[in-house]
Amino acid sequence: MTGNLTEREQEIIDLLSEDSAMSVSDISRRLEVSAVTVRTNLSSLAEKGLIVRTHGGAFPAFHQSILDRQRDKTKIKSRIAKMAVDLVDDGDGIMVEAGTTTAQVARFLLGKRDVHVVTNNTLVIPYARFNPNLHLTVVGGEFRPPTESLVGPVALSDLEQFHVRTAFIGTDGFGLDYGLTTHLVEGAEIVRKMAMQAERTVLLADSSKFGKVGFAKVLPLTAVAILVTDDGLDVETRRELEELGLDVRIAEGAYDGH
Repeated sequence: MTGNLTEREQEIIDLLSEDSAMSVSDISRRLEVSAVTVRTNLSSLAEKGLIVRTHGGAFPAFHQSILDRQRDKTKIKSRIAKMAVDLVDDGDGIMVEAGTTTAQVARFLLGKRDVHVVTNNTLVIPYARFNPNLHLTVVGGEFRPPTESLVGPVALSDLEQFHVRTAFIGTDGFGLDYGLTTHLVEGAEIVRKMAMQAERTVLLADSSKFGKVGFAKVLPLTAVAILVTDDGLDVETRRELEELGLDVRIAEGAYDGH
């Protein structure tokens, strides 16, 4: 979502996430720019659907947990998503699951033609708005602000109506013993359904998630065709994953050591 922001717009989002009561004059003093400039930036952010304007200020249009996750490992997430898009051909149908890394797949689809995206991830919408070659289907369901996702029986039923070449999914943790896991049972249901409706499943996960175990089991690693990750994953782990049948793709230069 934040990939199309200017540096000042990102600074404003950061300030508002710290204090949603911050006024135009407060932002102006903090950033050492004019109030006119701040209002112009706020109007731009509102047009992008990232803030909601109020009298004298604004507040973020997204849950704090989403804002926190988007600021975490931004370089890694971008490189992973950019590499994942190499797996998409013109005319493909794909599914994109909830998550800040998976959402960026839509960001990098610019240049691809006639790609149909089916998603429960509302973070995809801003990218689709500015890409005329992207056809977007958003499933129904119960909206969950902390994950910007649509889940539940309606979402599962809607997903059954589609067949796609590739499902791009995320995870809260993955490992050789437990496979893919998540903290949200409803999210696990969505991932399993997407995997059923796709010819192949592609996992986008930075190396810090390896070895972490969430509350709910999602899929065995053998259900994943391709893992796109960063170069923080050690050679021995890559070998073990490949022995399970995964095609491990490394986004070189993404790992920052944290």
